Parts: sequence; C-alpha cells; structure tokens
Amino acid sequence: MNQINRNLYRVIGASSLGTLIEWYDFYIFGSLATIISSKFFPPGNPTAAFLATLATFAAGFIVRPFGALVFGRLGDLVGRKYTFLVTLVIMGGATFCIGLIPDYNSFKAAPLVVLLLRLLQGLALGGEYGGAATYVAEHSPEHRRGYFTSWIQTTATLGLFVSLAVILICQRSMSTAAFEDWGWRIPFLLSIGLVGVSVLIRMKMQESPLFSRLKAEGKTASNPLKESFGHKANLKMVLLALFGATMGQGVVWYTGQFYTQTFLLKICSLEAAQVNTWIGIALLLATPFFVIFGALSDKIGRKTIMLTGMLLAVFCYRPIFKAFHSMSDTSLKTIASSSADAGRTADDKPAVVNTIHYTDGSKLVSTQLQSADNLREIKKVVTLGDDHRWKFVGLIFVLVLFVTMVYGPIAAFLVELFPIHIRYTSMSLPYHIGNGVFGGLVPFIGTLMYEYSKTPANPGGDILAGLWYPIGIAAVCFVIGILYLTRRHSVH
Repeated sequence: MNQINRNLYRVIGASSLGTLIEWYDFYIFGSLATIISSKFFPPGNPTAAFLATLATFAAGFIVRPFGALVFGRLGDLVGRKYTFLVTLVIMGGATFCIGLIPDYNSFKAAPLVVLLLRLLQGLALGGEYGGAATYVAEHSPEHRRGYFTSWIQTTATLGLFVSLAVILICQRSMSTAAFEDWGWRIPFLLSIGLVGVSVLIRMKMQESPLFSRLKAEGKTASNPLKESFGHKANLKMVLLALFGATMGQGVVWYTGQFYTQTFLLKICSLEAAQVNTWIGIALLLATPFFVIFGALSDKIGRKTIMLTGMLLAVFCYRPIFKAFHSMSDTSLKTIASSSADAGRTADDKPAVVNTIHYTDGSKLVSTQLQSADNLREIKKVVTLGDDHRWKFVGLIFVLVLFVTMVYGPIAAFLVELFPIHIRYTSMSLPYHIGNGVFGGLVPFIGTLMYEYSKTPANPGGDILAGLWYPIGIAAVCFVIGILYLTRRHSVH
C-alpha cells in the first residue's frame, strides 16, 4: 500500500469512527424507545406514552435539516474539519445528559428536557454527516468516490449495531428489573467516553485538500446559503436530489433498520433481547454490501443501483412483514403445556401470569390485570423457538440489503451533484430532509397508521397498514428518479 492510500484510509478511519459514534448516540434513543416511554412520560396509557416517545424520537430527525443549514454553512465558510468537531461534542454532550434525567415520577419536566436534548442531537447529526462525506470524497480519486465514501455509509448501520450490542450486553449482565430500573442509562452515559476518544483522533486530522486550495485561492463562498438555494440551477439540483433520491432512500433505510424493530416488538410482541440479537446479526452480515454497492456504482452508475433497491423494497415489504407476523402468531401454533400463576404488576397490582409453551419451542408469557369482574391483558411477550432464528435473520438481512443498495452510493451521488465551494451546504439539506423528515417519521407514522386501522369490528387492526407510508414514498421517488435522474447525475 503506497503512502497516498495509507493517508486515505487514515482519513476514512478517523472520519468513520466519529460518524459511527454520532449514529450510536442518535440511535440508542430509538433502540430504547419502549423503556424510555415508561420512564419519561406520564403513566396510565402505554400506547400514548410510546407514541409520544416515537414523536420525540422523530423530532430529532425533523430538525436535522436545520443542523444541515447551520453547520453546512459553517463548513463551507471555515472548513470541514472544525465543523464536524463541534457537532461531535454537541451530540456526545446531549446523549450523556439524557442518561442523567430523573424519571417522570420525580421530575415532571422530564418530557420537555428529553425533547430539548433530542433536538440538540438532531442538529448535531444534521451537521455531521455532510461534513464527513464531503471530507472523505474530497480526499478520494474521482473514479473511486463510490467505493471510498461507502465506508462512511457503513457507519449508520454499524452505529445502530453497536447501540444494540451495548444494550444487549447491559441486558445480559443484569436482571430485567435492574436494567429497566437503571441499567438502560448506561448506553447513554458511555457516550461521553466514546466522543472523547473520537475528538482526540479528529484533532489530528488535516483539512480537506480541495477546500484548503479553494481557501488559499480566496474562492470560498461568501454566502453559501444564498449560492446554494438562491440560484435556480443549483436549487433544481437540490430538489432533484431530494425527490429523486434521498426521499426514497430515507424511507427504505428507516423501514429496514427501525420500523422492522418496532414491528417485531410492538405488533408481533416478540421478546426484546431476541429481536435485538437477530437484527444485530443481520446488520453485521449485510454491512459489507454498503462497500460492494458503493464500488459497483463507480462502474455502472449510482442511479441504477439506488432505484433498483427502491423498487425491490416497494414490492417485497408486504410479503416479508407478513411472514414476520405469521411466524410470531401464537394462534397458529400447537400448545404443549400451560400454567397460570398469581403475580403483581410493576405498580404492585394483583395480576395473573399465564405461561404457554408450544411444540415448536416458542413461549408466550401473558400478564393479565385482575379486577373485580374480569381479567385484562396488559402485557404479552412471545419468545420464539430456535428454529425460527435463521428465517428471521434471513428476512431482516434482505431488508438491510435493500438499505445497502439505496444508501451505499448516495454520498458519492450527492457530492458529485454540487460544486466544492457550496458542497457541504448543498448536499446536507436534501440528505437530511430525505432521511430526517421522510425517513425519520417512518416508525411514528407507521405505528400511527396501524393504531388507526383498529376498529370495533377489527380490534387487532391491519398489521401491514404502517407499510403504506414507506411504500408510497419509495414508489414516488422511484418514478421521479427514473424520469429525471440522468447518467450524468449518477456517474461523475
């Protein structure tokens, strides 16, 4: 390996580590949404608390475009390196503070404080990704930008994987009661150490050579926002990037990696540690495909790969999620044994705990609240038998494979759309609207659509109702992309 390649991989490693940590910080909130809803929001209505948590989670996505504007402008004015150092510190500080907030029962302002910190996380992430992608792209040879920037693309999935791994380690190393009481705070508190390490590494990095040359020649933008969005030709590129690429890419990403988790936990009622383990395995197996599709996009173009991923998602989502539900449906299984025991709820009310074992090795634990004249189910947890493991991992892997197709080439695609002096600002906005707004709302809107599908005649609702949102957005984006993206846009 020559000196140039060594330097390039050093740049990729340092950039990717910091971005991975930012994604980790951002996603532990979503991965712990079920517990957070019971800690920081008023008790009494679990569905409302969970929706409030998903809305708070989504708020972080919605402000990402504002972070892109603020920090993108800063990055085009003072440089890429110092801007994403600032975003890293903001993200780490906000995540650490979430781990310190007292429960709602002792601190009634907890929902508001959580929301404010979540907004800070969203602003920081809005400034981070565009800087890291631009920084790596501007160090890379033009004919291999897809390959080199795809390493940055792996960080979002690896950040989610690390967040799940840390949560699983915490869950496995203590009792369920201890984890739900205080152990869930550990993943948030760990962030401060991870960010400290990343800041030290990034402090040693040099500014992007293209930006340095531009600055030395006095050609940096004086007003990046005006130049990015005030000029008709550049604004057209911003809109094309959003509606022909990032909008569909965002919903495919968040359906494959987040709505899947929400669906398995809330609609299929599967046990959390089992779900997180299977998702973690699938993420790990699929992650190399970000690099494979990124490299392939250098040869056959970004458009073909990204739009193929969207089309496959549109046609495959419903069959895959229907298969998840069928394999989890205990009404289709044969009972091997059952028992009923007296117990207490978390708030010390009398309850009945039914445990049913099935012939395929699955287990259902149902907690029913005992009142004067009836029993009402308040909690249901299904643990599937080992025979289901690889079927679930395989299907989740396919969902993440769609993610790698739409996401692997996207950084190179966006970087090549815009000129150097306004690149940070211009590429950050469509990326974060597509991912933050359209993509980030997938879990919330999907869950809301499912809840609204429940009727007196069908109290269980349409389990696939939440998929119409990502399917519709991806289909519209595919049509716009196929009509208006040209090979000139998809290959530099």
